[in-house]
Amino acid sequence: MSLLHLSFYSSFTLSCLGLAFHRTHLISALLCLESMMLSMYIALSIWPTETQTTSITLTPILMLTFSACEAGTGLAMLVASTRTHGSDHLHNLNLLQC
Repeated sequence: MSLLHLSFYSSFTLSCLGLAFHRTHLISALLCLESMMLSMYIALSIWPTETQTTSITLTPILMLTFSACEAGTGLAMLVASTRTHGSDHLHNLNLLQC
């Protein structure tokens, strides 16, 4: 395993751990999701150059598009929950009360 692969795997793993253990604010969860998407985007961008294939060069662009949509939706949910509940704490967001 090269140092490049190790850095991608460790950044993705640290993002997953951050999402699993630091779930107090919605903005921290969104940042962990974005860092996961960023590490996946960089890994998918470098993968075709390592394997010398051109058939999967569109995949990183599609994933980046979905990541931007996910970020926009997450920020809209953050604004809506802050307006209705007064804060972005995740323990205030209970789906059973809606």
